[in-house]
Amino acid sequence: MTHHIDYVRSLGIGELAQTMGIEIIELSDEKCVARMPVAGNRQPMGLLHGGANVMLAETIGSLAAALHGGAGRYPVGIEVSATHHRAVTDGYVTAVAVPLSLRKNLTTHEIVISDDKGHRTCTARLTCMLRDHPAK
Repeated sequence: MTHHIDYVRSLGIGELAQTMGIEIIELSDEKCVARMPVAGNRQPMGLLHGGANVMLAETIGSLAAALHGGAGRYPVGIEVSATHHRAVTDGYVTAVAVPLSLRKNLTTHEIVISDDKGHRTCTARLTCMLRDHPAK
């Protein structure tokens, strides 16, 4: 799958993920890992914004789906859900996406987000449809 990893890395992470400081740590068939700083992604009360958790989850889950789909295909998120378990105020959060279901045209990944102490802070699930790039 090395060629698929090269393809996914060539896609990049997108403008919003860059703005939020998301970094890709690992891409493999078994799991995909990313991290994001809490600083710059807080809500007014000083806590990591729940939407930032969802953005992180959708970013790494979509890359995991793209890895499964391979070159010439791209993922489109069709459902995302998240449960926020505990607040985070500083440091980094790390997201680990693992496949729950990998089909030809549909993937579902569970994404567990943890703080620097290893406490689970959010559990998300992302379902993506895999589409073929249009012929040019």
